[in-house]
Amino acid sequence: MSTMNRPVELAQSQSAVLEVNKVLKNTYALLSVTLLFSALTAYISMQMEMPGFMPLVATFGALGLIWLVLPRTANSAAGIGVVFAITGLLGLGLGPILNNYLQMSNGSQLIMTSLGGTGVIFLALSGYALTSKRDFSFMGGMLVAGIVLVLIASLANIFMAIPALSLAISAVIILIMSGFILHDTSRIINGGERNYIMATVGLYLSLYNIFVNLLMLLGIMSDD
Repeated sequence: MSTMNRPVELAQSQSAVLEVNKVLKNTYALLSVTLLFSALTAYISMQMEMPGFMPLVATFGALGLIWLVLPRTANSAAGIGVVFAITGLLGLGLGPILNNYLQMSNGSQLIMTSLGGTGVIFLALSGYALTSKRDFSFMGGMLVAGIVLVLIASLANIFMAIPALSLAISAVIILIMSGFILHDTSRIINGGERNYIMATVGLYLSLYNIFVNLLMLLGIMSDD
């Protein structure tokens, strides 16, 4: 009986592998294009010299799309347009931030270092998750709890304005987002995520937050 079932089990296993490879391929392809699109909107925002409140407006706009629109469109072609809207908005919000850093004598160096550091972190962690095929789903609860604690600390620091706390918050966010890269990549590999649109948004947000907080970390530590 078990011998008769082997061809079926083998076919199911091959089908699962093909599905995982398809999700990975579509996720990384969409992620690459949206990162380029985000860079383009950031450049446009810089050239237009968007006001300082733009990052806040862009963040709330992107969160609104993620919470209210993306879940309804993630299983259709419209979801791709929503992903571009989210990443485009966050790119626009980056413009004023980057312009502020470019006013520093070493601003260009800080930006390039942050970009390089973000790329290294992503390639190292996603590469490890892909090659080891370990299941990091157990990290989900801890990562969400970490985000909640960071939000509370960030709100408190608005009133206290402690530089050391800002430094610690940025460092913790980088660690948490690095954890999300492992978590989200392993979910794709192990069958926990079959929607490449949702997977793309998750990985993009991790990269975005690592870059912004790495830039902030380097800026705080800079002598300028």
